[in-house]
Amino acid sequence: MSLPMIDGSDQALLSPQVIPMGAQVTVRVPASSANLGPGYDSLGLALAFYDELTVTRQEAGLTFDLSGEGDDQVPQDASHLVVKAMQTAWRAAGLLELPGLHIQAHNRIPHSRGMGSSASAIVAGVVAANGLLPVEHRLSDQAILQVCSGMEGHPDNVAPSLYGNVVVSYGDASGWHSLPFAADEEILPVVAIPDYEVPTKLARGLIPETLPHHEAAANSGRAALLTQALARYPDYLFAATQDYLHQSYRAVAMAPSAELVAYLRGLGFAAVISGAGPTVLVLARGQQERQAAHQAIEQARQLRPVGFYEEKELDWRVLDVDIATEGVMLTCRQADL
Repeated sequence: MSLPMIDGSDQALLSPQVIPMGAQVTVRVPASSANLGPGYDSLGLALAFYDELTVTRQEAGLTFDLSGEGDDQVPQDASHLVVKAMQTAWRAAGLLELPGLHIQAHNRIPHSRGMGSSASAIVAGVVAANGLLPVEHRLSDQAILQVCSGMEGHPDNVAPSLYGNVVVSYGDASGWHSLPFAADEEILPVVAIPDYEVPTKLARGLIPETLPHHEAAANSGRAALLTQALARYPDYLFAATQDYLHQSYRAVAMAPSAELVAYLRGLGFAAVISGAGPTVLVLARGQQERQAAHQAIEQARQLRPVGFYEEKELDWRVLDVDIATEGVMLTCRQADL
């Protein structure tokens, strides 16, 4: 669906001087896992695994201090996604000229692994840019959702990073809409992150344009069940995370991850591909099942499909990552804006 983005053309144009020299904001943005099985492009979960970004207004130019995931791969100029997000937010507010900026970022969210790294960068940039503006020129929360979703293409990752918890999102002619709700406290996520990447564009391209009606109907029922399983009936998570829409078609691009999901589901765990993959997400019920999931993943790693990718032995990071009950936070602000 192509939805209209907010545009700064109807706004009074602002000068870069509206942002005082030395003004500084720091944002902390959680990772996200989209789809959660059958909730393709509509369901997402915020994970307490954070990128941090500090932006300082300087006299002129653009300088970076980047560390963490991807620091030797991403550009350190105006083509950086965070800068593009800041420019998009400022354009929506009427500020068309990029002011002098120093950006300091520490990335923990791995890139191209299905944990919302691009969405978190967009959210961080938009929220930082908005926080640097004087109050009277800032975008509303709904406008921020439109800007972030417009850049990402859909809100299933950006909405959890913005709001925290579980988020159901949809779009109509008026824009994008998201409804956050708290997950049952018994649900404890585990992520298994392999050391290979799957570009989102590649993963999306593997899904056929049409599906049999019975598969679509089955997926619709599981997605509806999943909202209830996440909110208050976690005993139904295994059935609710059964997907008929995308994971089987993408398996060819992430065979070890698909094998791990199949192995874990064969043991009764609510395991899914996180977003476009290749990270595997397990929604465990309580600490005992979380520990059992760790043991099962370790057992699965002894299997060749899980242990190798294109004849290369894989390394998996297996982490307990709680659900982030808060979204992006403006954690530090200096200067009276």
